[in-house]
Amino acid sequence: MAQINPSILSADFARLAEEAQAVEGADWLHVDVMDGHFVPNLTLGVPVVEALGKATGTPLDCHLMIEDPDRWAPQYVEAGAGSVTFHAEAAAAPVRLAREIRAKGARASMALKPATPIEPYEDLLPELDMLLVMTVEPGFGGQAFLDIMLPKIRRTRQLIAKHGLDLWLQVDGGVSAATIEQCAEAGADVFVAGSAVYGTDDPAAAVRALRRQAGEAAARGCAH
Repeated sequence: MAQINPSILSADFARLAEEAQAVEGADWLHVDVMDGHFVPNLTLGVPVVEALGKATGTPLDCHLMIEDPDRWAPQYVEAGAGSVTFHAEAAAAPVRLAREIRAKGARASMALKPATPIEPYEDLLPELDMLLVMTVEPGFGGQAFLDIMLPKIRRTRQLIAKHGLDLWLQVDGGVSAATIEQCAEAGADVFVAGSAVYGTDDPAAAVRALRRQAGEAAARGCAH
């Protein structure tokens, strides 16, 4: 089942509560946390996540593009995130961190930058609830989708199947009506969409349309 996670990075930050409510019906609300160090951008932190959690019934999917996630990630669970994603490139002890996130009651997810291969992390997959393949360089919204990531999505899906895991495969970066079908056919089932949702007149309708597109493309992918 395809899941659509609108990214509030593309929302109006002065109206976050309303923007969160504008996508009621989305599976998760994707919250990009950037520290200005791991990526060259600065966004929001724990207090905003806490406030968002009170403003919406949609569960929060926090993507931590930060240094030292081993220290900070657990605070996002405590702030109300239902899923917390740390970067493989930044975590000192990814297995321990994934277990700590799960122990606190959230889904544990790990992200890979475009240049980071999945293969070295194969043994770690059973510790995760989701794996995020970045389809742009993390740091800024509105970037063009990197189609050279499609083979990596396919290889990741094959590794998940090889181990018989119930692991969600998320893509984030340049996901739109023009690119979501390729991602779904390659094996992704959770899609982060920013401007493709918030850049429209009716964000909730955009979520439904993207979900339908992804579902149909995934069905085609399975038929091959």
